[in-house]
Amino acid sequence: MLLAIDCGNTNTVFSIWDGSEFIATWRTSTEWQRTADQYYVWLSALLKLHKIDADITDVIVSSTVPRVVWNLRVLADRYFDTRPLVVGKPECELPIDVRVDAGTAVGPDRLVNTVAGYDLYGGDLIIVDFGTATTFDVADADGAYIGGVIAPGVNLSLEALHSAAAALPHVDISKPQQVIGTNTVACMQSGVFWGYVGLVREICARIKAEHGREMRVVSTGGLAPLFQQTEALFDEYHDDLTMHGLTVIHKYNKELAEQ
Repeated sequence: MLLAIDCGNTNTVFSIWDGSEFIATWRTSTEWQRTADQYYVWLSALLKLHKIDADITDVIVSSTVPRVVWNLRVLADRYFDTRPLVVGKPECELPIDVRVDAGTAVGPDRLVNTVAGYDLYGGDLIIVDFGTATTFDVADADGAYIGGVIAPGVNLSLEALHSAAAALPHVDISKPQQVIGTNTVACMQSGVFWGYVGLVREICARIKAEHGREMRVVSTGGLAPLFQQTEALFDEYHDDLTMHGLTVIHKYNKELAEQ
């Protein structure tokens, strides 16, 4: 079985793929100090709790936090006796081209999402990922990653409002009942929610105009379901897009190794 690990700035997701479906998915906070032994104790306890007998033979990692990768490598080597594939490293091949400025380092999560989007929906895509940052990734007709946009994440914006303005409280994001808020919390929620609706709509419109072809917009990430409630913002929603991309990349590399 395959252990797919997606390490983001806020959370790290572990999923077990049996070749046809994910049989378990868990997430934990991302902490670079966490050792391989701590990861294994946590993971093995969850496997035992849910009565999952998983013979993990392969590991693939996508990480936007470089300092975490070392301990995840040790986890794969020490406890699963395998050398993990790490997206972004030379030994991990991608089934798509990356056409950006020379010397530009593209986040592994963005490449994985593009691979997944192309596999599921074909080319000419805009993938909107609501994570710590809100990212827009563009796939060409042949699935190649050709660039994108990075904006502050929704929760990051709320936290910045709370931190920079003493009178503004910390609030959770939700879709407001009306645009005009009648109290401070409602005003903040309206500003952030409708502000991001406008941001997504305008950026996607400009990408489509610049690209010059019809494009499908796919959303993913923790807050994607919230923004999925608004009209005509996205064509598709996929909650496990990154994990799907990791399975596609793993399969592609296995097939290359067998040739």
